Amino acid sequence: MSEQLNFEVPTMAEMIAKGEEPEILFWVGCAGSYDERAQKTTRDICKILHHVGMKYAVLGTEESCTGDPAKRAGNEFLFQMQAMTNIEVLNAYNIKKIVTGCPHCFNTIKNEYPGLGGSYEVIHHTQLIQQLIDEGKLKAEGGESFKGKKITYHDPCYLGRGNGVYEAPRKALEVLDAQLVEMKRCKSNGLCCGAGGAQMFKEPEKGNKDINIERIEEALETQPNIIAAGCPFCMTMISDGVKLKDQDKNVQVLDIAEITARANGL
Repeated sequence: MSEQLNFEVPTMAEMIAKGEEPEILFWVGCAGSYDERAQKTTRDICKILHHVGMKYAVLGTEESCTGDPAKRAGNEFLFQMQAMTNIEVLNAYNIKKIVTGCPHCFNTIKNEYPGLGGSYEVIHHTQLIQQLIDEGKLKAEGGESFKGKKITYHDPCYLGRGNGVYEAPRKALEVLDAQLVEMKRCKSNGLCCGAGGAQMFKEPEKGNKDINIERIEEALETQPNIIAAGCPFCMTMISDGVKLKDQDKNVQVLDIAEITARANGL
């Protein structure tokens, strides 16, 4: 049974009907909407936005896929159709600022949509969390303690190497009083989880090792208690790798939004 939120998440249509405008639009994304594991991250982002009193909304049924998988798989025509549909909706609502829990959505809306008439300020949820910590609105108090826990963070390709966002996720972890340990390949030298470029939706080519296994072996070398992620695709690939490789079942795979929500008792 999926967890229910104890507050309403407003849609843009509901907000506009009341004559109100949100500070920020939360772009949920396909994984955040339909993937059971990613839904937890979606709920935690909503909890964080609600906790700090930020006026936000979602598109609800008016949101559709950004077109990232179509574009990465080479179907430019389908991508442009999907993108134009979304841009029409976003522009009709006069959206200025968007936060998303998915680096693929983040990269596509930020970098691909302006050329099709959709220019917005787009941030990833780890950047929002860092901003809220800097403003003193999130303090990592009143919830679960991560003191002394060993955490290693996996850089999602489209967040890190694709857009140069390395510090925000780490700043969100630094406030926990945990021990942050880096993998051998990290930041600009990071390694893909194996799902990027539409690889998530197809079987791997022949080879001697799956990429997510290669990555999880690196992560487990740091002997972590937690592997932190910032992407629903990475979450799937790393979780699958942990199931195969972590024999003692001691390692948790958590999104930074989940860690932040837990630390704040949300």
